[in-house]
Amino acid sequence: MRRPTEKCYGRTLLELDQPSGVRLCYAGAVVFRMLIFYLLAALVLLQSGLSLRGGVRYLAYVRREMNAKRPFFMPFASVIVPCRGLDQGLRVNVEALFAQHYPTYELIFVADGADDPALAIVETVRRDFAEASIPRVRVVIAGQAHDSGQKVHNLRAAVREIDPASEVLVFVDTDARPRADWLRSLVAPLADENVGATTGYRWFISITGGFASHLRSVWNASIASALGANGASNFCWGGSTAVMRATFERLDVAGQWRGTVSDDFTLTRTLQRAKLAIYFVPNCLTATYEDCTFAQLVEFSTRQMKITRVYAPHLWKIVLVSNLLFVLVFFGGVALVAARATLGLSVEMLLALVLWIYTLGMWKAYLRLRAVALPLASARASLNRSLLPHLFLWPLTAVLYLYNAVAAGFSRRITWRGITYELKSPNETMIVSDAAGGDSSGPAVELNSHGRAAQP
Repeated sequence: MRRPTEKCYGRTLLELDQPSGVRLCYAGAVVFRMLIFYLLAALVLLQSGLSLRGGVRYLAYVRREMNAKRPFFMPFASVIVPCRGLDQGLRVNVEALFAQHYPTYELIFVADGADDPALAIVETVRRDFAEASIPRVRVVIAGQAHDSGQKVHNLRAAVREIDPASEVLVFVDTDARPRADWLRSLVAPLADENVGATTGYRWFISITGGFASHLRSVWNASIASALGANGASNFCWGGSTAVMRATFERLDVAGQWRGTVSDDFTLTRTLQRAKLAIYFVPNCLTATYEDCTFAQLVEFSTRQMKITRVYAPHLWKIVLVSNLLFVLVFFGGVALVAARATLGLSVEMLLALVLWIYTLGMWKAYLRLRAVALPLASARASLNRSLLPHLFLWPLTAVLYLYNAVAAGFSRRITWRGITYELKSPNETMIVSDAAGGDSSGPAVELNSHGRAAQP
C-alpha cells in the first residue's frame, strides 16, 4: 500500500479520497505500462512487416536467379575441401564433389594430420571413381595450427599447393552436399570483374527428425534468407564460396587470414574494404543432412554468435536488441493474454496483436521454404516434412538467438571441431586446447595477425 504522502500524478493520496485515489493511481500505472507495451509492440510489428517484405524479395530473387542465363565461364578451378573428423553423410557429400559437371578442376582435401578419418573416406571415393572421368585429386597435410585457427591454417596450406594453371579458388565444407551443377553455377558470375566473390549457403535437413534438429534448421534459415540481390551487404559462407585467384592474391586474403579463426568473415571484410560485390547464387544453396541433440544445437548456435560478436559486433548488437524486443513483446503478450483471461478481463486486442505478429512470421517462414525448395528440388520430400517445424517453431528461435547473443556478450571462448579457442579480436586468437592433441603447446599461446606469439 502506498503511504499517504506518496504522490500519484502530482497529487498526494491525502489530497485524494484514498480508496478511489489508490484505484485511480494504480489504474493509471497500468494504463501507462500498457501504453509502453503497445509502443514496443508497434516496433515488433514494423520489424515483422519488414521481415515479411524481405521474405517476398528473397523468393522473387531466387526465382529470378534460377531462371537467369549464365555466361559460359568455366576456367580451371581449385576446389579446396578442409577435413577434420567424420561428418554425417560424409561419403555421399564427397561423392558429390567428384561428380561435378565441370570440365577442368582439381580437388584438394586438406587435413591437419594424415590419420584424420575423413581422408580414408576420400581415398575410398577416389577409388570408386577411378574409372570415371574425375578431377585431379590431392591430399595436403597442413600440420597443427600455430598462427591461425586450424581450419584457416589448413586453407592457407592448401592455397599454397594449388595448380599453377588454376584461375579460380573454391572453398567447400565436408558437411555440404552440392548439386551436380554447383561448381559451374558458383564460378559463372565471376566473369563479371565487379564481383569479388560468389557464395551459397547451407540448409540443414534433419535425417530422422527430432525437436533439436528441426529447431536448428529454423534457426539457421533466418541467416540464409539474409542473402539476396544486394552484393554490398551479402556475406561469404566458407562452406560454398568462390573467388578469382587474381583477386585472392591481389587482396592478400591468405595474409589477412593469419591469426584469425573465421575464414568467411575475414574474406567478407576484405572484399567489402575493396568495394567488391559478393554475389549470392541460390543454385549453390547446399543441403546439410545432419541431426543434433539439444546440447549440440546450443553449442553450435552460441559458437556462431560468439564469432559474430568478434568479427561483426554491429550485427551482434542488432541480434541482441531485435530478439530482446521480440521476446518481451511476443512472449510477454502471451503471458498477458493468459493472465487477463484468468482474471476474466478482455483479451481481444492483445490476442489479435500476438496472432498478427505470429502470422507475419509464419508467412515469412513459408515464403523462405518455398524459395529454398527451388534449388533443393531433390530434397523436396524432406523439405515438405519440415514445413510444420518451420511454421510453428520460429518464435522459439528468437529465444535461442537472445540466449546466444547474451552468452556471446560474456564469453569469447569457443570449441570448434575439438579445438578450443579464445577469440581475443578479429586478428588475435588464443589456442587453448586440442581434444586430439591435448594442450596446444603447454601455456596457451596468443596469435596475432603478424604470425608472432604474444603473451596472453
